[in-house]
Amino acid sequence: MKSLAFLIALAAPLSVQAQDTGALVRFVTCPVYRDTDAGRKSGCWLAQQRETGKRYDVSLSPYKPDWNYAVLVEGRVSDASPAPCGDTVLDPVRTSRLYDVHCTRHMLPAEGYPGRRYKLHGRYINPLSVPRKVPPGPYSDRTFTAYFEFGNDFLIYQYDDYLIDKATTWIRAAKPKKLIVTGFAATDPVEVSGMTLAEPADLAQQRAETIAETMRRLVPDVEVETRWKTGAKVTDDPDTDTIPGQSRRRVEIHAVF
Repeated sequence: MKSLAFLIALAAPLSVQAQDTGALVRFVTCPVYRDTDAGRKSGCWLAQQRETGKRYDVSLSPYKPDWNYAVLVEGRVSDASPAPCGDTVLDPVRTSRLYDVHCTRHMLPAEGYPGRRYKLHGRYINPLSVPRKVPPGPYSDRTFTAYFEFGNDFLIYQYDDYLIDKATTWIRAAKPKKLIVTGFAATDPVEVSGMTLAEPADLAQQRAETIAETMRRLVPDVEVETRWKTGAKVTDDPDTDTIPGQSRRRVEIHAVF
């Protein structure tokens, strides 16, 4: 028998959700984990926007929260059912950990919500033992992009793996003369949930050097040049999933012939 909470989640929030579908939300909060039991990685990550009191399901972010630290949530309201985790789903969504803002760990029981069974979605790479399909030519100058959490230059597990694998597969086939790797940082300050958020200027260089070193190891026969810029602007690259903040935190890999 389904719990009362589960049945309410199926019915009540849908009309409000429909009104907000597609709306962009951006806020800072402490994340909460819901301990569902539908197999490995089936638990839910929830985040309450303190300004509105609304709680969102942010589990579909390609990079997950850490309940020890606050999280910057950037996402769009989905019309998906809240049934898996009990709250309005954000999809697409990004969740950046803010390591200088500590949180008290908080976990909710399943309360009848099933969570989501783990499965690979869209962006993932095949094992290295699987031959890559050679991208068709003719080849000419082209730009690939990798993305980052707010305030971080670490490569994002699976998300960046997928993007970099796609780039290197093409570069190995195309054999460009040089790669110009340009790092960007969102240094222009913005107010979010009462906090002023701005990335440090040197993060642009750090991101560029992270990707440049990755390229040197993966395509050692191609010359790599690094550059960096601050005050990054929004792009419309499909891999940002229409999240403006995500598009500012990037590195561009420009293949030159």
